[in-house]
Amino acid sequence: EHFVSVFEKNNFFVAVSNSLEVTIISLFFSLIFGLTCAYILARARFRYKLKAPMLFWVLLVRIIPPIAFALPLYIMMNSLGILNTKIPLILSHILINVPFIIWFMISFFADLPKEIEESAGIDGATEFQMFTRIVLPLVLPGITAVAILSFMTSWNEYLYGVIFVQSPSNFTIPLSLATLNSEQELAQWGSIAAGGIVSLIPIAIFVIFAQNFLLQGLSSGAVKE
Repeated sequence: EHFVSVFEKNNFFVAVSNSLEVTIISLFFSLIFGLTCAYILARARFRYKLKAPMLFWVLLVRIIPPIAFALPLYIMMNSLGILNTKIPLILSHILINVPFIIWFMISFFADLPKEIEESAGIDGATEFQMFTRIVLPLVLPGITAVAILSFMTSWNEYLYGVIFVQSPSNFTIPLSLATLNSEQELAQWGSIAAGGIVSLIPIAIFVIFAQNFLLQGLSSGAVKE
């Protein structure tokens, strides 16, 4: 009864669709930006005086509480006229995930023997071919692990959603569930529980099919031979 109610009365299908759209799009761009930046920082010959500040600023974006970015992001999104759409959510999720992906993946790229890429270069491979066809497959466990963790972060994100979105048609799952618990009326605990279970399904499926890669990615680098 509660499962039927949460979809029929609370239009939960829209929230699920919005969450999938925001999470998948933001994850796609986060992986593109994060993986390429991590590879460049791991392989490019920067002077220490330049590389250290770059890594520091990347880490700083990650460790600063997300609420610290709320006001400047709100002003920027408002000036662009894109508030109350899914675009601010996508951009804010990219902001959250890219620094994490960079810091997670930079050690994977740094541990790869450079001789592999040098051999591919001798055979005529371009930089793009080496990165996409040789390097990325070798660090696939790490990519899978960071993709799952970033997916979970974006899927469960609530703060920026409640700040940037006011229209129910753009609500994600956390926002939709939050509306079921208000001071004006009794909390719909049955619907909240049903919606919470539904929200777990995509993450559970993702983890079940990729759990081997997840374990390999999280344990890589823990033991050095």
